[in-house]
Amino acid sequence: MKTIKTITLALIALVAFNSCSSDDDATTTATTKNIVETAQATPELSMLVEAVIKADLVDALTASGNKTVFAPTNTAFNNFLIDNGFVDVLGDADLNAVPVAALKQVLLNHVIAGTNYAASDLSGATGYENTLADGVGNTKLSIFYNGNAGVKLNGVSTVTTPDVTTNNGLVHIVDAVIGLPDVVTFATADPNFSILVDALTRETTFTYVSTLQTANGTSPAPFTVFAPTNLAFAEVLTELNYANLAAIPTATLEATLNTHVIAGTNAQDTDFVSGTTYTTLGDDLIFNSTGGGPKLTDENGRISSIIATNVQATNGVIHAIDKVVLPNLN
Repeated sequence: MKTIKTITLALIALVAFNSCSSDDDATTTATTKNIVETAQATPELSMLVEAVIKADLVDALTASGNKTVFAPTNTAFNNFLIDNGFVDVLGDADLNAVPVAALKQVLLNHVIAGTNYAASDLSGATGYENTLADGVGNTKLSIFYNGNAGVKLNGVSTVTTPDVTTNNGLVHIVDAVIGLPDVVTFATADPNFSILVDALTRETTFTYVSTLQTANGTSPAPFTVFAPTNLAFAEVLTELNYANLAAIPTATLEATLNTHVIAGTNAQDTDFVSGTTYTTLGDDLIFNSTGGGPKLTDENGRISSIIATNVQATNGVIHAIDKVVLPNLN
């Protein structure tokens, strides 16, 4: 998949765990153990082992082949369970309170198969890749990595122990469970969209954040969001002669934001048909894929290029664009 910056890296493969065989001995080293055995030998990953067994992911995650894994610690799991209300009668974290289907998806959101990525591969870069967790329809969830100061995932989880080598993948221990992301998760996690977030939250009367957190299957979700980069916002301010975001009239800003969202559909790049007009929450946009890549034309005849595609959340998909699309300003 495409990335906002120059590097697309796969991120994550979770940990699979299996019982060590009775004939294992003390001479077994980390490089001859698989991901499962390595995690079982790591005390701070015992809750992850328990979770993988509960979710029936042992066989899938002990299979041969390259995997990159972000493995949450026991502390990370305890915090996640308590924060999400999965507790026992005493208020303590209770893994058994998590529905198996939900737990499975959370675990798979830490997994990507096929490649081993060292922390050095992610350093100094940002980008997206798909995990093994289910998105909308037949899609898989995306995950955002930011390697500009350590390695952080979806803005919430940081690598604390990188590059634990196994014979079927590479494990990175992290300090937080990576929850299932909605559209807002990626907007807030990716610094390329910081001005978009400022716009979405500028007015107390705007309900964009809560609306874009609507679960899939509940109207108006799912969403297809065209997300302007920070540079796109800077250019439109100059184009419209506004000193800053705060100078844009509320009605204009709201109408503009509306024009970046299609409700009720999760349109991947392959779903768009060249020459077709698409109805947003605001004015219409025309999609065209001929001549220099996919583009959107707004009702003012302005053309915006789609520069990154298919950032998949649980309730919609984001496509990054290089120019703010505008409603009819006449």
